Amino acid sequence: MATDQRQFGERVVFDRGYDAHMMAIDGTWRRACSVLDVSETGAKMTVEGSIVGLPLKEFFLLLSSTGLAYRRCELAWVNGEEIGVNFLKHSNKKKKRPGRPE
Repeated sequence: MATDQRQFGERVVFDRGYDAHMMAIDGTWRRACSVLDVSETGAKMTVEGSIVGLPLKEFFLLLSSTGLAYRRCELAWVNGEEIGVNFLKHSNKKKKRPGRPE
């Protein structure tokens, strides 16, 4: 593995790629992929099979075979066989109930 610096922090590059899977939030589709590099904010990957028609606004990147290690993602860019994804942050704020004072 090699590392390089980019605008949004350190990026780790996998020489042979890291095998993973992409999966729809609702579980309706799944694709094998290979993570080429990763940072705190996103990743570059190649995907097995076509991504045409897949709803890639929001999906999971499964990093373990059991699905216990994952990141919530959105598509950032496509360049031939490679795609870039941004990792989405979970909101820690509790939703306010209407009509209830805090």
